[in-house]
Amino acid sequence: MTPQQRAAGKRLGAYLRQARGDRKPAEVAHAASISPETLRKIETGRLATPAFTTVAALAAVLAVPLEDLAQICLPELNLQQTG
Repeated sequence: MTPQQRAAGKRLGAYLRQARGDRKPAEVAHAASISPETLRKIETGRLATPAFTTVAALAAVLAVPLEDLAQICLPELNLQQTG
């Protein structure tokens, strides 16, 4: 794993942790159909490259646009919304 991947994983995890707010990790994990341990690993950056389906499920549960998560993971792309 590259340093860039590790850094992106930490940014993603911190953002998801903030988006979770006061909700219990087990509640969010269950709603996203992942284990609480997987959520913990993502939030702490220990799982720096989670599967897309996992990220998409968390985004849906936390009401976070996938575009926001892409921008967090790949800020150098400077993604712009179209529409």
